Amino acid sequence: MTYQDTIKISTKGFCDLVDITQKVSDIVFNSEVKEGIVTVFISGSTAWVTTIEYESGAIEDFQETMERLVPQNADYHHNAKWGDGNGFSHIRASLIGPSISIPIYDREMTLGAWQQIVVADFDNCSRQREVVAQVVGEK
Repeated sequence: MTYQDTIKISTKGFCDLVDITQKVSDIVFNSEVKEGIVTVFISGSTAWVTTIEYESGAIEDFQETMERLVPQNADYHHNAKWGDGNGFSHIRASLIGPSISIPIYDREMTLGAWQQIVVADFDNCSRQREVVAQVVGEK
């Protein structure tokens, strides 16, 4: 069986991380899938979904690492072509990707104790984002 739902979130941009673990967990539970997989996907080319320990130190480390790897103030061809100043956002998002898949066992995601599902918005402005969670498995 397949079950799908969406999560709507507001983000601040500039490497804003939002914890969506509980919302995805609720979707998994509501799906009534006992064993299977949930895929969590965000549409848009300047945001991504992954897991991280969602605590202030790890978040700050992540944000600083992204700035070192793909600095906001570098020259990007995208900025020259479109003039929107978010070339860094597209590059950052493409390095990580828009989706993750998590196994489900006994109607629960098999995340580690310190592993949360997060959306990171790399764009240079706030946005309304939509995350799709699709659960596939057996009841």
